[in-house]
Amino acid sequence: MSTTPFPSQVFTSLKELLGMERVSQFFSLIARKQKVKSILGGRHESKLRGRGLDFEEVRHYVKGDDIRNIDWKVTARTKETHTRVFSEEKEKPALIVVDQSKSMFFGSQKRTKSVVAAELAAVAAFRVLKQGDRVGGVVFADNGIDIIQPKRDRRNILRFLEKVVSRNHELADSKPANIEDALKEVAMKTRNIVTHDYLVVVISDFIRYSPEVTRFISQIAQHNDVVLVKVFDPLERDIPKTKFVAGNQETQIAVDGKSKKIRETFQSGYDMDYQAFQAQMKKHRIPLFSINTVQPIEEQLKEVFKGGRK
Repeated sequence: MSTTPFPSQVFTSLKELLGMERVSQFFSLIARKQKVKSILGGRHESKLRGRGLDFEEVRHYVKGDDIRNIDWKVTARTKETHTRVFSEEKEKPALIVVDQSKSMFFGSQKRTKSVVAAELAAVAAFRVLKQGDRVGGVVFADNGIDIIQPKRDRRNILRFLEKVVSRNHELADSKPANIEDALKEVAMKTRNIVTHDYLVVVISDFIRYSPEVTRFISQIAQHNDVVLVKVFDPLERDIPKTKFVAGNQETQIAVDGKSKKIRETFQSGYDMDYQAFQAQMKKHRIPLFSINTVQPIEEQLKEVFKGGRK
C-alpha cells in the first residue's frame, strides 16, 4: 500500500461503512412499499394465498383455503362462503455489485467516487438485512474480484464491507487493467449466483461498460429486479470557468474553461451519454438513478426514494 499522503475522504474505512447503517432507514427496497412514481415503482410482487401482510381481495371460498381467512360479513351478506386473500412476498435475496476500479478513484471536492460507491453498498446491504432477506456482494477492481455469497447474517455484511475497504485502499497503487475482461468475469460470476427473484444492485460510474455487459444486465433483469446506481463527480459534467490542466499519470491536457462553447459541449456530451444509457435501461424496465460525490448520501437517497419510506 502506498505511503503517499492523501487528503481525507479519498479512502473509506470499515468504521465509516458500518456507520452507514443509520442511513438505511431513509428508504425501502421492498417493491410494494413504493409509490407508483418512486424509483422502484412498478416492480412485481407475487400473489400467494395465505396470511400475508397486505389484503389483496375477497373471493369465493375454495376447498383447502385457510378457514381463518373466511370473511364472515361478506359470507352472511351473499349467503355464499367467501375468503380473504392476502399479498405475501417471496424471499428476495440481494446481490450488491460495487465498482472499485481505477475510474472510480476520482473526486474534485468532497469524496472520491469509490468512497461514495462503498457507502452506497453499505447502505443497501443494511437495508436488505433489515428487510429480513439474504444479502451478498461482488466487489470488482482492476486486479481482482471478490465474491460474498448471500446470507441472512450480519457477519456476512461485515465480510463484504471488509472486502470493499480492502479494494478501496488498493486504488492508491493499482494500475488500470482491461476493464472489459474484468466486467465479463463479473457478469459470469454474478450469473452463477443469481437465478431468479433476486434483487441485484449495481453501483458504478458506468463509463466503460461494453454492449456485451449491458446485454448481461438486461438478461439478469428478465427474471430478477435490477437497480443501477451511477456515481458521478460534478466535474465530470461541469468544468470550472477558468483555464486549468487536467490529466492522469500518463496524459495531461490544457482546458480553457472560460470558453462557453467548451463548457456547453462538455455538458451536452455527458448528458447525451447518460440519457442514452438511461433510455436503453428503460427499455428493459431497469431503474437507473445517479448519486454525486458532493452532497450527503442521506439527502440524495431521501430525494430519490421520497414517498417510499415505510
